[in-house]
Amino acid sequence: MGKSQQIGMFLMIGAAIQMLIMLIGTLRRSYLTLALPVVTGVGVICALAFWVGWTMMSTDADLAELEEQEAVPAVA
Repeated sequence: MGKSQQIGMFLMIGAAIQMLIMLIGTLRRSYLTLALPVVTGVGVICALAFWVGWTMMSTDADLAELEEQEAVPAVA
């Protein structure tokens, strides 16, 4: 079994365990079981949005804009 296949197997085992824990928590009506993944998901989405915004804000001018400024006018 290759390394990527082992990682895939561990991911599947982890997902199955997590799904079992979610199912048990839901059947016991522990709504914290549902709230924690939702809060984590929203946090991840907000962090990604912040990262994309930061990258867009701190990136220099667009290459297309620079090419337009340096372009030589065509002879008519």
